[in-house]
Amino acid sequence: MDPVIIVGAGPVGLTLALALARQQVPSVVLDEGPGKDEPRLARTVVLREDTAALMARLTGAPLDEAGVRWAGWRSMRRKQVTREIAFDDDADPAPLHIAQHVLTAALRAALAGERLVKIAVDSRLDSIEQEPSGVTAHTRGPKGTWWRGSHLVGCDGPRSTVRKLLDIRFPGRTAVERHAVAALRTELPWADEALLHRTPPWRTSGPSAGEVTGRPLPDGVWRLDWLLPPGKDLVTPELLVARVRETLAGWSNGSPPAYELLDTGVHTVHHRLARRWRVGRVFLAGDSAHLLGALGTQGLDEGLRDADNLAWKLALAWHHGPHEALLDSYQAERRAVVAARLRAADQALPLLRGGAGAIRAYVPGAARGHDVLLTDGHLGRGQLGAPGAYADSPLAPRHLEAEVPVETPPGTPVEDVRVTAEDGSFVRLRERLGRGALLVVLIAPGTGVWERRHWVGAGIMPRLAAAVTALPSPAELLVAESYPGAAAHTVLLIRPDGHLVTALSGVRPADLYAAAEAAVGGPGPSGAGPTGVEAGAGAGSAAK
Repeated sequence: MDPVIIVGAGPVGLTLALALARQQVPSVVLDEGPGKDEPRLARTVVLREDTAALMARLTGAPLDEAGVRWAGWRSMRRKQVTREIAFDDDADPAPLHIAQHVLTAALRAALAGERLVKIAVDSRLDSIEQEPSGVTAHTRGPKGTWWRGSHLVGCDGPRSTVRKLLDIRFPGRTAVERHAVAALRTELPWADEALLHRTPPWRTSGPSAGEVTGRPLPDGVWRLDWLLPPGKDLVTPELLVARVRETLAGWSNGSPPAYELLDTGVHTVHHRLARRWRVGRVFLAGDSAHLLGALGTQGLDEGLRDADNLAWKLALAWHHGPHEALLDSYQAERRAVVAARLRAADQALPLLRGGAGAIRAYVPGAARGHDVLLTDGHLGRGQLGAPGAYADSPLAPRHLEAEVPVETPPGTPVEDVRVTAEDGSFVRLRERLGRGALLVVLIAPGTGVWERRHWVGAGIMPRLAAAVTALPSPAELLVAESYPGAAAHTVLLIRPDGHLVTALSGVRPADLYAAAEAAVGGPGPSGAGPTGVEAGAGAGSAAK
């Protein structure tokens, strides 16, 4: 079968290629650039705990050493500390802050030895043609040629050629926020702690910037972001240096510490959402499908979740034939999650950026609530930042008699508990994700103190093992001593991307089968063609 064509060699495209390779699906990555990235310390990303685990699992690289797990977070308003958070590796893990070029380099290094992935540099897409059996793409440039694929995924950024060739609208808001950015090496009073300072008391040069964020990187480097007032005022080098000096002086009791300015830039945030994320055998992911990032929310984190969500679905269709309901669920799940985050940010923006003269500024507790909202956005939690749930997914099973509640609601990412694998080894649950198989986890207290051979054939294990073998999709049986909110003999069914399908009370083969069948979109109709494109239509073939 033909490989999956991935357009774009940024973090999302490279992640998708690696995720597919881990599930034995070949791909071709069309990179319009030379195959390397310019180091930019002013361009960084913040990854939530499970997304950072995904990157570490795919790359095999020590990303925690390449970035920084913040020791804590503090919010300040004027001269007052309004909120402090101390992170805990187990109970409340910190997000990972890492330079984007470092993350991309780790992905490229992992792909260098991957036989199932071909990266074609200097290859710029200019046409796409579809038919029921596959996709044909043409690239121009020194190595211009035709490429044949089973599916095509556009991971080619905000100005996506794939999206334009498919004539998909990309509505939204332009320049929702603008930030002046500087990366510098210095010593601040808060070692390894990130900081959000609203309405700092010192006088700024030029138009007042009412908010500044400081986020540490390795080797004593900090990324500082100053919120700019609305408009298109030019950020000159002189203005930026003045802001660096006055900010460092303000944080250091009037005497700025020595610093080395390493990189600067202006970060403009747009909010946009593509109308469609699938047209036949062609999909959109990452910035080609959505743009977000106001109020501290992280757009790349969502793009990586797109890749994780789509990879196992493409792999199942690639290995086992058409699964159209499963492929359709990618848009239904991911677009709904991103749309909800955009709505939350758009609703919060007037409250947080309305100005001191607004009536809401005088409501008791309003400022503290604003600090909480902004912290949520920056830390990937709460209304603005928490990972989305697929509770209303078309893949969610219905009417399971044996379903029981656990602390993880259906459709949300599971906790990373210790499990016993089929070979008897102890591993973390997240290590078993991304292999294309459903995970069935039995909660069995006490099994951790015995070798697997002593209990694998006892009690309910044989019946559960037989039920797992009979499932309509490949599945792996794991055993955990405990799981938050789960009673003994609870059975969890987990998708390959780590989202909980359901929790069942005991071994219920019929309910387990029904849930597994729903999770993979039901039985794949033999010979069914892709949806979303008329028969014989070459989407985008005329747009060159």
